Amino acid sequence: MMIDECTGLVLEGGGMRGVFTAGVLDWLMDNGMYFPYSIGVSAGACNGLSYVSRQRGRAKTCNIDLLDKYHYIGVKYFFTKRSIMDFDLIFDEFPTRIIPYDYKTYFTSPARFVMVTSNCRTGEANYFEEKKDPVRLLNICRASCSLPFVCPITHVDGEPMLDGGICDAIPIRKAIADGFSRNVVVLTRNKGYRKDESKKSIPWFMYRRYPAMRKSLKTKNKHYNETLDYVERLEEEGKVIVIRPEKVLEVDRIERDVEKLTDLYNQGYECAKRALSSYL
Repeated sequence: MMIDECTGLVLEGGGMRGVFTAGVLDWLMDNGMYFPYSIGVSAGACNGLSYVSRQRGRAKTCNIDLLDKYHYIGVKYFFTKRSIMDFDLIFDEFPTRIIPYDYKTYFTSPARFVMVTSNCRTGEANYFEEKKDPVRLLNICRASCSLPFVCPITHVDGEPMLDGGICDAIPIRKAIADGFSRNVVVLTRNKGYRKDESKKSIPWFMYRRYPAMRKSLKTKNKHYNETLDYVERLEEEGKVIVIRPEKVLEVDRIERDVEKLTDLYNQGYECAKRALSSYL
């Protein structure tokens, strides 16, 4: 497969498993490999922002070093912020004060960057690009990362949104629809992984105002597995390069073990090196 101006970059989410993606993106930046189009979901959206702004190491610092310092994941935040994570710290203090985000580089970059959210009202994926408004940019990213059940709904342009992974966890079809038939896809699960498709009940009081979202939550695992099947077919046909963890994962969605996270970051860096060095 060729990698050129017609090649896109697709970034899966996965919570703290996204440190694997941070490693991949740092290798890309170390080697001057930038794509004209990237699309990210949840943690993939967060990491992708630092990639488009060309801030090498920023995603690693946010996900590992600052987690170790601020401990921003924990049940304690349910009592003060109704969330498993301190989103105010992550999406306000981090980009404005602690590890400033380079809005100038991001906004002037000719590269497109798309972030995926799930619309609670329609139960469908929404796709956003923002190259002017810093507040809206971070709000979209916050919505893309708003995990169901453990994070509050985030509103974008007046619409209630949750984690983009509910409706489009691996947005390869969107990348193709946007004109990028060749893609590098970064996954955060081992090859062969599939989610349990057995139906799980959702408490009656959860998202009762949003029946379409309740339906999407019930079918998200099935859609995820179907997309993985599709990605693997494209991989066999030589239409995508897939970079995924090769070692058995020891990191979960809300992992707080810095040593495990650092190992997964390093694995991402090395996997990118093995997959893409021949294209330099």
